[in-house]
Amino acid sequence: MPTLTSLTIYPLKSCAGLPLTQATVEPLGIQHDRRWMAVRSDGSCMTGRELPALVRLKAVPGPSGLHLSAPGMPELGVPVPPASAPRLDVTVWDDTCSAARADADADRWLSEYLGEPARLVYVDARMERPVDPKYATPEDRVGFADGFPLLLISEASLADLNQRLSQPVPMSRFRPNLVVEGCGAFAEDGWKRLRIGTVELAAVKPCARCVFTTVDPETTRADPQQEPLRTLATYRRVGPTNGVMFGQNIIVRRPGEIRVGDAVEILE
Repeated sequence: MPTLTSLTIYPLKSCAGLPLTQATVEPLGIQHDRRWMAVRSDGSCMTGRELPALVRLKAVPGPSGLHLSAPGMPELGVPVPPASAPRLDVTVWDDTCSAARADADADRWLSEYLGEPARLVYVDARMERPVDPKYATPEDRVGFADGFPLLLISEASLADLNQRLSQPVPMSRFRPNLVVEGCGAFAEDGWKRLRIGTVELAAVKPCARCVFTTVDPETTRADPQQEPLRTLATYRRVGPTNGVMFGQNIIVRRPGEIRVGDAVEILE
């Protein structure tokens, strides 16, 4: 039976991954995952695709807010916005939703680090962002992740890719939440329902990959040969969109607790 070997969250969209040994899984995904986001003054999302410096920003959630640190910057504690906090209409790809704004200190800190005006926003109880109805029920919601609450990839799939590359890449290039071992390469493509710990999940759609996979999280430099995306495109174009797919997008069907080492039971 496959097992869970890695559990990672990205508290601020596009920030450095934060590895965990156990976590609570909520309907929006793993607790604290992608609940914060940097945006421009017009509300458009700022990501590591165009601002690679974001991947070196470390965001650590706590009971009352977020702790930020980054190269060349003083550390900063950001409180969770109160219910009375001002709101901003923000866009995440094709979605627009109303998010709570963090305080002005957070905006100044982000703007200085990124080198352009930025604001920090938060997924509060009032924010409503439905998952694409083609793959979900009307009740399904997502925070600031690209489109789905969780992303899962098998170690065997990465090993298959790395055999084709002249320079292997780490799993961190693909920013999954869940990594599993004990299955064949791309076995996750055929999974529909699974249980990990007390959590039940639905695999609903392969994950289309973009240029962000070419950014080295250690150096923030993009690969000049556009690897590993270039190699993936030679054998992982899937579905009617002909997108380059790697990993599975996941929706939470029963929240609960999850930990590294849990068995991954394939229900369907």
